[in-house]
Amino acid sequence: MSTVYVNEKSGKDAADATGSEQSPFASPAYALYTNPDAKVLIYKQVEEGEDSKFEYVEISASALKKAKKGAEGLKKKAEKQAKMKEETQNLPKVEALDLNSIEEDKSLPEAKKIKLGKILENVDSRVLVQGWIHRLRVQKGLAFITLRDGTGFLQCVLTGDLAKARQTQELTIESTVAIKGVISKLPEGKTAPGGVELKADYYKILGLAPGGEDAFTNKIQEGADPSLLLDQRHLTLRGESLSAVMKVRAAFLKSIRRVYVEEGLLEVTPPCMVQTQVEGGSTLFKMDYYGEEAFLTQSSQLYLETCLPALGDVYCVQESFRAEKSHTRRHLSEYTHIEAELGFLSFDDLLKHIETVIVKTVQYVLEDPVAGKLIEQLNPGFKAPQLPFKRMQYIDALDWLNERGILNDEGKPFSFGDDIAEAQERKMVDTINEPILLTRFPVEIKSFYMQKCKDDPRVTESVDVLMPNVGEITGGSMRSYEYEDLLAGFKREKIDPAPYYWFLDQRRYGTCEHGGYGLGTERILAWLCDRFTVRDCSLYPRFTGRCKP
Repeated sequence: MSTVYVNEKSGKDAADATGSEQSPFASPAYALYTNPDAKVLIYKQVEEGEDSKFEYVEISASALKKAKKGAEGLKKKAEKQAKMKEETQNLPKVEALDLNSIEEDKSLPEAKKIKLGKILENVDSRVLVQGWIHRLRVQKGLAFITLRDGTGFLQCVLTGDLAKARQTQELTIESTVAIKGVISKLPEGKTAPGGVELKADYYKILGLAPGGEDAFTNKIQEGADPSLLLDQRHLTLRGESLSAVMKVRAAFLKSIRRVYVEEGLLEVTPPCMVQTQVEGGSTLFKMDYYGEEAFLTQSSQLYLETCLPALGDVYCVQESFRAEKSHTRRHLSEYTHIEAELGFLSFDDLLKHIETVIVKTVQYVLEDPVAGKLIEQLNPGFKAPQLPFKRMQYIDALDWLNERGILNDEGKPFSFGDDIAEAQERKMVDTINEPILLTRFPVEIKSFYMQKCKDDPRVTESVDVLMPNVGEITGGSMRSYEYEDLLAGFKREKIDPAPYYWFLDQRRYGTCEHGGYGLGTERILAWLCDRFTVRDCSLYPRFTGRCKP
């Protein structure tokens, strides 16, 4: 068995790469495409810290499985290119086609420039539409273009000289065009986006996309290796599913802001560059800030708490950053964090507020004329959550798991103080199959700032919101509001309180019972849109080993 070497940073997937240690490939998929039976060695970090060490090691079983799938995609791509080349050779020569240019009939009524989202308002009108060719079918004397401009899709029909023209024969997927014509309703029995089509009387090419080997359909292929698709994220965003998720995302952010206004919360914008931690130092991204040590924020919570005395209840929509070397389907290194802090409330008040925000936000998203229909397409049968959510204490969750023989990560029955890992948590919530407010977690597995329960100081007034098929989407708690309690929390977690002087002042200069929470936008979208991974819910996902394009 031969051996091929893969180095994602210095290698290249090209014909002049040999796959040797001196001339490695850039991806395992290309390596197996070139040599299907080869042993694959990956250049990776094997030791961390100051004495970090890199060397070639054999590819893991899971990575090998993905690579084989990617190699199959590359094989299909090559076969498709060969077929296209053969078909192109059999086409009539361009010089033999009827027309070389298209002239507009100036006697026609002036065309009204519109976006595709407005097509139903302009039936029987002559319009000008502009966009990208999403689908294309050219046949003898007839051409069908499905146009896309981000606001919608429209079928455009070219007939006669328009279809025969040389430029029509040279059209390619993802070319940009401007088309004029009359929008009309489709006859019964025919289908097209919106139930209408545009009968073109003139069009021009604004930007011709490449064909042949560089054609868009060769760049983006269904079933390709996920890492290859992520390299081409700027192009995969043009796909119907991914762009639909982004539109639902926009509707979700608009809807939750609407709910916060109705609930009396004010939006603020905390900093992303900080010098304090919230969720543990091991997940901080460090940076040099004019010679001082600083970090990218894990959470805006501490800053939101400082706003309560000045601005009342507040929220923010802000990026958070966590340097977790996790490759699970629900973790990102950068994600959109929706956080809120509220004053003068009880733990029960906080729970009711959280479930109200989620229920009302989902209701508004489903009522949105664009997002509601897209969720129906992406997640058929989605049922909106209803109030109230099921309440379940941590200790009762342990009993539920133990009664069903579900073991902890060490293969033992759960005992008090164990963290309920993702797999076990998902098993529970998927079986119960309804939203759960999981509460009262032990002090030792929660953050330093969480308020202890008055009736049981072993546990905190904390909550995770769990949804079927996705798991945790929200985490929150009441905050320690006594100065000494907060100092004890710092001591327990071995955190120097000095840099937190401004946070401690919130307990010195007038304190109150208060609480807050954070919602992971991408996790909620994965639940709403039925996506397998949160990476599909971020415009350009960032996670371990991925910071491009």
